[in-house]
Amino acid sequence: MQLEPGQAVRVSAVSGKGKSTLISIIYGLRKDYSGQVLLNRQNIRSFTLEDWADYRQRCFSIVFQDLRLFLSYTGWENVQVRTALFGKPDRKKTEEMADTLGVLPLLNKKCGQLSYGERQRIAIIRALAAPFQWLLLDEPFSHLDQANMEKASRLIAQKCREYQAGMVLTSLDGGEHFNYQQNILL
Repeated sequence: MQLEPGQAVRVSAVSGKGKSTLISIIYGLRKDYSGQVLLNRQNIRSFTLEDWADYRQRCFSIVFQDLRLFLSYTGWENVQVRTALFGKPDRKKTEEMADTLGVLPLLNKKCGQLSYGERQRIAIIRALAAPFQWLLLDEPFSHLDQANMEKASRLIAQKCREYQAGMVLTSLDGGEHFNYQQNILL
């Protein structure tokens, strides 16, 4: 499998076939695999913790399947966790995305008080709020209804175009949310 800049890739499979594992390997969280993974022609097994910190800050943004939000933080504070790495967070831009996804009134609520679908939309906003080269999405729509899935898909596509970024999305259903250049079935 080769990922090209600006490309949208969908990885589909039933539960338990390795979609989340693949995302974790690409993001550098798992090393329990055979074979080689090259990032900019460099084997990721040789990366130091500092290399990973740099790549994760500059190159990757991610929506984890389990979201990894800080439940005692507000939606806005969770977005700031990512955007603070790039200077002063842009509250207006965050509010526009939150309005698009129907969670603007929830930005000042603690994430522990939100439904899973609301948290999922906050996690998507957090991932999109700062520039990235690759967006990794691990079943990002699992708790969204069709209308919210479509809104989130449009926003994700817009930000990927804006940042000229690629995307890897895992999915149970194989749904057609984007114009994929690669479809991989595990």
